[in-house]
Amino acid sequence: MYSLFNSILVTELEPTECSLGQNYPNPFRKKTVIKYCIAYKTRVHLTIYDSAGQEIKSLVDEEKKPGTYEVEFQSAVDSWQLASGEYLYRLEAGDYSCEKKMILLR
Repeated sequence: MYSLFNSILVTELEPTECSLGQNYPNPFRKKTVIKYCIAYKTRVHLTIYDSAGQEIKSLVDEEKKPGTYEVEFQSAVDSWQLASGEYLYRLEAGDYSCEKKMILLR
């Protein structure tokens, strides 16, 4: 088991390029999984933003070795809960940057 906001290494096979997958499921209600690939050892930032561009939560902020990772994001934890709507998530890894949309339904 892994903690709520930490990514897990899915495979140690080295990808040839960095990439960010679409969250699954999308739309989601309680939780969703974001998959990403890192092609070289680098500092990785994976962050959730609201539609206005305000940072909601940092999911990953650490150095990663090459591999494919997954991180689970929950829309509610204790007293903290997101409203229904469209959110963005952004992966920054070295010179790679990509942003995708996800939809939360309540």
